[in-house]
Amino acid sequence: ARSNDEKRQRTHIQYPGDTMLAVAAAFPALAASTLQRHGSRRRSNHLQPVPSRKRTSPSTSSTSPVVCAMGVPIMVNDLTGKMGRAVADAVVARNAAGDQSCFLVPVAFSGSVKDDVDVGGVNVEIKSIRDDDAGAVLESLKAKHPGMIVVDYTLPAAINANADFYVKHATPFVMGTTGGDRAALLAGVKAAGHFAVIAPQMGKQVVAFQAAMKLMAESFPGAFKGYKLTVTESHQSSKIDTSGTAKAIVESFNDLGCDFDISQVELVRDVPTQIGRMGVPEEFLLGHAYHTYRLTSPDNTVNFEFQHNVCGRSIYAEGTVDAAIFLSNRVTEAAVAGMSKEDGAGDSKKTVYDMIDVLREGGMVTN
Repeated sequence: ARSNDEKRQRTHIQYPGDTMLAVAAAFPALAASTLQRHGSRRRSNHLQPVPSRKRTSPSTSSTSPVVCAMGVPIMVNDLTGKMGRAVADAVVARNAAGDQSCFLVPVAFSGSVKDDVDVGGVNVEIKSIRDDDAGAVLESLKAKHPGMIVVDYTLPAAINANADFYVKHATPFVMGTTGGDRAALLAGVKAAGHFAVIAPQMGKQVVAFQAAMKLMAESFPGAFKGYKLTVTESHQSSKIDTSGTAKAIVESFNDLGCDFDISQVELVRDVPTQIGRMGVPEEFLLGHAYHTYRLTSPDNTVNFEFQHNVCGRSIYAEGTVDAAIFLSNRVTEAAVAGMSKEDGAGDSKKTVYDMIDVLREGGMVTN
């Protein structure tokens, strides 16, 4: 039988004090619970820092910031755009509702310097990402807001340069902007071992539908062989390309046996058709996503129809905020695993995630 002192000693996770402060301050949202999880084999409910040992890693220096429990700092680039503003509104709304899991960083990048923007009482300064001092600005924000996660809703033409910028300054990011060179984007971020969530669709419920279609295609390949597929999608007139969601769903249908080229998707962008035929409410003409997929048997006696209609941007904004918090948790866990190899935790090689990974985390926001 062990003495009481020995038992108490074994119920504490022991980490260098300054390292613990660095991780907890940098990623406060899940730091404590993550450390407790790593100590679950010892039935630990406590964190017991011990005097720091001399380290060579700069991340464990004695200049680590003080622990802050304000939640994950989220910087939204570019919140002067509709989608970026929706994400910023979602972050501030969560705070107003008493959710302290995240907060809005009062600085954002855009393509040029613009007037400050008020987001629910938070005054956000808009700086240019093209300025020579943009890197210094980002580094300053990281120092002021440890554990900061960047959300990117900018322009397709800026995606790759922005990602390179975030990687260069070791800033984890959520890429919600569609388009750009996606292959180069994913390859570059993965090669750098950089933490990011990259997905063309941030609406978690829509992603769940995509995942279900993919699973069906993998489980029952060729199930709809010979069926004719028609796809109609309606978006605001400013969206000129075929949506990434439609492309993903069509890919699953083709795996199910359909022979459909993405160029055959009917893009509805004119207002009369959107209101009359598609049934889009007038108040959402400038922000909606209506998709219909119809399957017809070779003899025209059997029909299947899959449809998802989204009005507004809240589903994407809430999913994006969840993705940012998810990413912060992954960075925290990787940092803890790197410090606790003696406890059996190894380094995870995965650093780039998609919304399927976020879905598996749970906690979907529906309103």
